[in-house]
Amino acid sequence: MSATLAIRHHVRDYAAWRKVYDEVEPLRAQHGCTAQRVMRLPDDGNDLFVTHDFPSAERADGFAHDPALQEAMGRAGDGPPRIEIFTDV
Repeated sequence: MSATLAIRHHVRDYAAWRKVYDEVEPLRAQHGCTAQRVMRLPDDGNDLFVTHDFPSAERADGFAHDPALQEAMGRAGDGPPRIEIFTDV
């Protein structure tokens, strides 16, 4: 059963956030991420909706709770992101 990790995050500066996001690509791969998508609100480019696909909810949860990801998100955002995991039915 595949899973999608959905993240809603408001960041201080998209360009700075994107640099950190790109740096954690190896971490996404380590947890088995198979696809990703970054979307921005048209009227606020710092308000983001990000999705990552994983082979299972367990792999998605492992990525979401990885201490290295937590540290990176802390450097890149204004506050804690909203993170949810959805599975295929």
